[in-house]
Amino acid sequence: MIVSETMTAKPSYADLTGQIEALNLEFKRLKAAEQVFHRQNESLKALHQTSLGLIEGLDKEELLETILERATSLSGTDHGYIYLREDDQSVMEMKMGKGFFLGQLGRRVQIGEGMGGWVWQAEEPLVVEDYRRWPGRIDDQVLDGLRSIVGIPLKSEKGVVGVIGLAHVNQQKIFDTEDVATLERFAALALIALEKSRLYADVRRELAERKRTETIWRESENRYRTFLESSPDPIVVYDMKGIATYVNPAFEQTFGLSRSELLGKQIDFVPPESIAETRAAIKRMLSGRKINLFETRRMTRDGRILDVQLSSTLYQKEDGKPLGNIVTLRDISEQKRVEKELRIYRGQLEELVAARTGELETTNLQLEQEIDDRRRAEKALLKREKELQAQSEHLEEVNTALRVLLKQREEDRRELGEIVLQNVQELVNPYLQRFITGRLSTRQRTLARILETNINNIISPFVNSLATGMAQLTPMEIRVASLVKEGMTNKEIAEILIVSKNTVLFHRHNIRDKLGLKNTKINLRSHLLAMEK
Repeated sequence: MIVSETMTAKPSYADLTGQIEALNLEFKRLKAAEQVFHRQNESLKALHQTSLGLIEGLDKEELLETILERATSLSGTDHGYIYLREDDQSVMEMKMGKGFFLGQLGRRVQIGEGMGGWVWQAEEPLVVEDYRRWPGRIDDQVLDGLRSIVGIPLKSEKGVVGVIGLAHVNQQKIFDTEDVATLERFAALALIALEKSRLYADVRRELAERKRTETIWRESENRYRTFLESSPDPIVVYDMKGIATYVNPAFEQTFGLSRSELLGKQIDFVPPESIAETRAAIKRMLSGRKINLFETRRMTRDGRILDVQLSSTLYQKEDGKPLGNIVTLRDISEQKRVEKELRIYRGQLEELVAARTGELETTNLQLEQEIDDRRRAEKALLKREKELQAQSEHLEEVNTALRVLLKQREEDRRELGEIVLQNVQELVNPYLQRFITGRLSTRQRTLARILETNINNIISPFVNSLATGMAQLTPMEIRVASLVKEGMTNKEIAEILIVSKNTVLFHRHNIRDKLGLKNTKINLRSHLLAMEK
């Protein structure tokens, strides 16, 4: 009814104008809503695509690069950064940068410092229209080129783990509430992706650690298996029921039993006489005590009984429950045989020592008697030495007296010679000169001259030295040597001595021979004159 009335009524010009303005406003509102819808639709599409890309990313470095690329694309800017904080760090570090922030990689901020530190502290987004005039800015001229800037926290249950920051360098562009809402939704996706990357990295580290552990375990197992296989001592591994699970080649060789006969069975190689002590040893081992170098006996396939030295210890699971025990045996049969022979030899040796000791006691008694005899002899010898010392001192005194007497005799002889020389010169020579100058024949005068010469020679040093040094000369040779010294020829000497010239030559030859001048060119007269000096 109202509609019909409205339709029938004629509106005025003012009403029409108002309706038109209202329709324009509604159109503009619808247009803006349509733009917002389209923008939100595009944003949601971008977030959907971004989420798919982020979910697929696993490498942290590539993931951060993708997050920053998508965030700048959603906000219509080319400049952005991502700060991240480790759990144990008190600072955030810029891990990824784009555009303006590419040169800021590695920058660190503390809580409350700059845009990143403020968002970290407030745990909520922050939009700054002009960074240059913002009181909380970092005092760095490098950042003067920034205009509008927004920071979105990456917040998990543990708190803020990072900050995504975007910026415009054109003062005409700003970030609005729709940008912030879109970035908040994107930050939630980015945080999920980062958490996934962290979990993936943890899984990879755990897998790598497990692989390394498995490698170490395999190497350790191979090392211990190699040790067991190459051990010269028999080794057997039992489970808790006493079933053999492993024997080494030395066990097979020592007891003559193969692995196919032993594994999965209880080994029956304990002699009846050793069963009781073996059970007691097993009981001690199960109580937690280690069996070390326990000596017992074991039986081989061919019935031989071996003396063995046994050591056993339990091996356990990770929870500490025992899985079984490892037994190491050592064949000491040869050692026991040698010990038995040594005991027999030791007994024989003790008997020999006892017999030898008796002989040594007898010998010692004889030695003591000999020592007493030697001591007595030494005392007698000492007494004799003292007597000889006294005799020696007496002989020394006698020798001293004899030396004094000899010296006195030499002086007496010298004085006697001087007296004889003086007497000859005073009592004989004057008369002899008067005799020579008297009336004598030539022969008599020659004989007188010879008499004078001989007298002078008797008292001269030449004759003394000739007689002393050349005692081997005969009296005739001494007379010839004296006349040669006077310069007489062989003919003159022959006339004086009334002998032939050949006799003189014979005596001269003997004199040269006895004086050591034979076969030399030394003049005999010169040599005799030198002897006088």
